[in-house]
Amino acid sequence: MTSLKRTLAVAGLIGLTAVSGNAFAGSVENLERERAILLETLLTKDMNAEERQGKAAISKQRLIDLERIVLRDKSLTGRNTPAVKRAFANYDLTFMVHASIEKQRSLTDHWLEQVGLGQPSVLGAVRRRR
Repeated sequence: MTSLKRTLAVAGLIGLTAVSGNAFAGSVENLERERAILLETLLTKDMNAEERQGKAAISKQRLIDLERIVLRDKSLTGRNTPAVKRAFANYDLTFMVHASIEKQRSLTDHWLEQVGLGQPSVLGAVRRRR
């Protein structure tokens, strides 16, 4: 019986190894994922202001670290993938925490301005019913 259990265990391990692929996320992908989490936190209606501020602060700190990692990542040199091209073509959106600090604006105001929804356009918007 122990021989059968051992054989099944080895077969199970071999099967799991064969099924599971190597998952690899580079520094740019990790940055994009964390940025999406932060934007989701900022835009969600399911939190009160205190919860939103707490989660945004944690995510902002992670983003600062990830932005530094991407900026210093030597393996990105010469990589011509669409994600890398897009990341460095849109500095103010990709590295939004650093860019907002450089421009001395809040993170939310900076992001809204970069996507074309600056404060004047938001304040000038008319509320209508459809």
